Amino acid sequence: MNKILLLLLGFLLITSCKQKPKTAKEISDRQPIKDSLTIEINKLNKNYFNGLGVAIVDSTGFLYKKGFGFADVKSKKPYTENTLQPIASVSKTFIGLALMKAQEKGLLHLDDPVNKYLPFKVQNPHFPDIDITIRQLAIHTSSIIDTENYMSKSYILKDKIDSLSMKLENIPQSFNPNHTKITLSEFLKNYLSTNGKWYHKNAFTKNKPSQFFEYTNVGATLCAYIIEIVSNTSYADFTTEHILKPLQMSNSGWSYRTVNFENVSTLYSDIENELPYYSLITYPDGGFITNLNDLGKYLTELIKGYSGNGTILTQKSYKQLFKIQLTGENFAEKRDKTNPYDDEYNSGIFMGFSSFNNIGHTGGDPGVSTLMFFNQKNKIGRILFVNTNIQNQDGFNSYFGIMNKLDEYSNKLIE
Repeated sequence: MNKILLLLLGFLLITSCKQKPKTAKEISDRQPIKDSLTIEINKLNKNYFNGLGVAIVDSTGFLYKKGFGFADVKSKKPYTENTLQPIASVSKTFIGLALMKAQEKGLLHLDDPVNKYLPFKVQNPHFPDIDITIRQLAIHTSSIIDTENYMSKSYILKDKIDSLSMKLENIPQSFNPNHTKITLSEFLKNYLSTNGKWYHKNAFTKNKPSQFFEYTNVGATLCAYIIEIVSNTSYADFTTEHILKPLQMSNSGWSYRTVNFENVSTLYSDIENELPYYSLITYPDGGFITNLNDLGKYLTELIKGYSGNGTILTQKSYKQLFKIQLTGENFAEKRDKTNPYDDEYNSGIFMGFSSFNNIGHTGGDPGVSTLMFFNQKNKIGRILFVNTNIQNQDGFNSYFGIMNKLDEYSNKLIE
């Protein structure tokens, strides 16, 4: 999902503030700074996006949060800090925490072969004697890749729609009727098992497992499915119990049925055309639905965990979650050192690292672009959601310009 986003990221020249912050303060006296940031974001948007939300957090909570524009243009419903929308591949970071929690509970180990747990065999046909491990799934070195079968079969319409009258140009995904929805297990078996009806060798590269970083949504979903098997509960229920409830993320969920649909944003293929509501069969890789208030709590916890004060995992687990897993030899192509938000520069356990000391993830799906990062030096986090496809280079300049502006003002809010 975020491959297209990352390709376009490379064309942008973005600066990153290096100033070290002082201790965080109560920000009641920072209103002029926040007002100035609001003005800057409005200037940068220039109607590229119908609605967007931004937040800045540190280990104590929110420093700034605000919605802009509309969650629904027709009804003029504003986009606020309570507006819900999918966050695409930023969802994968939850798999990382869930994996570490499952390991803490003794249910699995990161270096276990996946076939220790799966009810069907998954093996790279080019290397039939080499095991694929859970860790390899978590750092995208499993040799599993996304094919047209992923793009054409995972996306399911929420409602029954006889025909799509809206324009859907520049959207590579196919939207399938709701009745074609199948279980996570069935999708993965069809895709990865030699007995699966969609199986093809091209779902695996000709590079051996552990050799190269190759981003994969299917591999991430397989990791979440293993969590289901070892915990004897759905991935949605496991993450709700061990992440959402402890962090009081009560407005978020993994399906439209589990959130307040009145607060869900409309998504747009461009500034004028609505998209139908859709979900993913492979929902762990990109189907989390949340808002600024809840995801800000989550990002605050990640910062606390990185700093040794997290509450969801032990310090040992957080150290492993954020431990850099790859070297230059794991990348077949030269990495971009100029991009502050290239989450494929290196990897923790479903945590992306950029060369600018930013840790987090990017996300992109039809009508959705998201960024969630914290800086490992100043330990300040930033979130950006938009509900409209980015159509051109000007739109991308605006999108990343807003994120860069959040970085700039982060330091001002804690001085």
